[in-house]
This record gives sequence, C-alpha cells and structure tokens, in this order.
Amino acid sequence: MKEGKKMTRFESSYKPPMFMALLFAALLAGGGIGRVFAAIDPGVTVAPGTLVGAATEPTVISSSPGNRATNVPTSTNTSDNVVTGTAVTATFSHLMDPETVDSFSAGNLLTFTVRETNGNEVPGTVVMNDENTVATFTPTWSALNPNTSYTATVTTAAKNAAGVAMANPIEWTFTTNAVEITGQTPVPLGTAASFAILTKSGNTDVFPSAINGNVGASPITGAAIHLTCAEMLTGIIYTVDAAGPLPCRVTAPTLLTKAVGDMQIAYTNAAGRKLPNFTDLGAGKIGGLTLLPGLYKWHTGVLISTNVTLSGGPTAVWIFQIAGTLTQASATRVILKGGALPKNIFWQTSGAVAIGTTAHFNGVILAKTMIAMKTGASANGRLLAQTAVTLQKNAVKRP
Repeated sequence: MKEGKKMTRFESSYKPPMFMALLFAALLAGGGIGRVFAAIDPGVTVAPGTLVGAATEPTVISSSPGNRATNVPTSTNTSDNVVTGTAVTATFSHLMDPETVDSFSAGNLLTFTVRETNGNEVPGTVVMNDENTVATFTPTWSALNPNTSYTATVTTAAKNAAGVAMANPIEWTFTTNAVEITGQTPVPLGTAASFAILTKSGNTDVFPSAINGNVGASPITGAAIHLTCAEMLTGIIYTVDAAGPLPCRVTAPTLLTKAVGDMQIAYTNAAGRKLPNFTDLGAGKIGGLTLLPGLYKWHTGVLISTNVTLSGGPTAVWIFQIAGTLTQASATRVILKGGALPKNIFWQTSGAVAIGTTAHFNGVILAKTMIAMKTGASANGRLLAQTAVTLQKNAVKRP
C-alpha cells in the first residue's frame, strides 16, 4: 500500500492458509461476522471489490469494465440504435442515495468520473438504476478513443441511503481496443481532386478571400466566377469560355466537363456506401462528440452546434451521408485528432451546406446543392457543389 497525496490503489498480496479461508467462509455464511475488511486508512483510494471500512460504510464491490481490463470496445449500440461511448458501471455494497451520485443532482463536481490516464476528462452523465445499487457513467462521446487507457473514480461524496459516505475513494483502470472502426476506402474524386472549389453554377465572393487550389465552373460561363486573381494564392481559375478573371484564368472546357462529371460520380459513390457503422447519431446533432472513422448515415440534416472532433490515424476514413442540410454554427471547429487528414473525410449532403461565421471546417464537401461560407469561415478541404459556392472573406485550402 502506498500513502501520500496521490490517489493509490490497494491490493492485498497476502494469501491465508486454506483452513483460515474456510473458517472465514464459514463465519460469513453463518453470520459470525458482517464483513472482513482491510486495514486501510480513510481516504486512501482502493480498487473495486476491496472490502474496507465498517459494514455500515458503502463501497464499490464490482465494476464494468473490470479493473485492468484490456481490449474494451470503444462504443456500444443499443437495441434502438443509439450509439455511445462504452458505458462504465459501479456496483455498490449498499442501497445508495442517488442524490449523491446522479450527475443531475450531484452538482458540477461529479461523484463518478472517467478520464483518460493523461488527465483529459471524458464528458458524460451518471444515473443510478431503479434499485439504487448500480451507477452508470455514459459518455456523451459517440465512442471512446481506441488504444487508450482510462481511469474511473468514485469519490467519497457517494453516500448510502442512510447518509453514510464511503470511507475510501474507489478507482480502477481499463484500456480500449486498438482497432478503429474502418473498412471504408476514400471516395475517388478523379480529376475533381485538383480543385479547391468546383461548381456547376459559379461562385459569388466578398473580397478578400484566400484560395489555395484550383477553381472551376461548368457548364456555366466563366463570368459567373467572381473571385479575383489576387485571391488565388495558389492554383488556376478554369473556365469553359473566354470570360472570367484575368490574367489567371485558363479556358479548358474539356477538363471542366470531365472534372464535373467526376464530382458527380464521387457524390454517387459516397451516397451509395452500404452498412453504416452509425445511423442517425445524436438525431443529427453532433456538436461535442468525438467521432471515430467509419460510415455515418443520417435521414435528417446535421448540425454542428459546438466543436466536433474526428479521432483517427492518417489512413482512417470518414464518410458522412446526410439526407438534409449540413450546418456548422459560427465560431465552431471541426477538430482532427490522432493524425486524421482532411483528404480522407467526406461530407455527402443532399441539402444546402452552411459554414458559420469564423467557423473552421475540415474535409471534402460533396454537395447536391449550394455551399455557403459565411464571413471569415475557413476550410481545409474541397468545396464541390452541384450548384454554387458563396464566399465571404474566406480561406479555402485544398488538402
């Protein structure tokens, strides 16, 4: 046992002789003693199942995942197709007072917490079961991170129904499996891949924007492209005719016809992917979630109201099939974690796309209709629209 300021675990290494073990078992069975408890100072953290304190004091007798469990799934999918990060449970020795455990009543400081071992807190909610014996921590993330160590803690703020607090905090660790949800290959963009912005109906622009990558429109005239050459940091503006900004405009109708055709093929490819890993996740509200690689499908629109994180490696692929609109709120971010790359993220949307003021977006947008970038918004990706793209002092960088 270790003592000090840091929280520690207690695990007995002493193994009693067989006759003593049988004696204790007989006493327990006959009611000779109420609990065999370890001599542990109050306040020292122990693992689930360690019998501590007096019989009147509650403790955690078991947990899920178990202490030191490995290859724990990163997410669970309920019978009604609600996907969340893997829930963590604590089973108590006593009937508990839910007011001291439930996140809805315990205040801002949770009694039952889960964090990555590096210290990052996992957001979530805690609810006791009807019998008030099991507490369940459910992450608000759609999945925990793969190949990551987590620590769960129940503090001494937890009290039983008689108002008696736990004598010792309970803490346990587990590690998620290393397998990412994948199986998806990148959507092939063909010749459309060289474009930062490609449309059928042109684009409007509020100067100044900053574009890294080619810009093109077809079949509409080049006069419908309202970017200026000064806004093209890298890349070329391609048009189907002699109209359009000079001197950076290049007339290339054949190239544009092929690129627009490839853009439509890419849209169909993304929309046609089968067997989604997640369906109607969050009822379309994905702000605050961490999304693992895979295929996501919504029968509605999607709203990014707060930051959303995409966590996966440099070869991981995300495909988002959205039957409605895609809306990102102002000043929010699509955050990439773990080496994830914008070129491997595909947002296929049947409705209009709106990226809010000063918001930052990552990924390739394959839009059936319009893409509207609000004032000061930025994107690392491609804006591929089958109608128009509107710009207002935006930065767009082709990955």
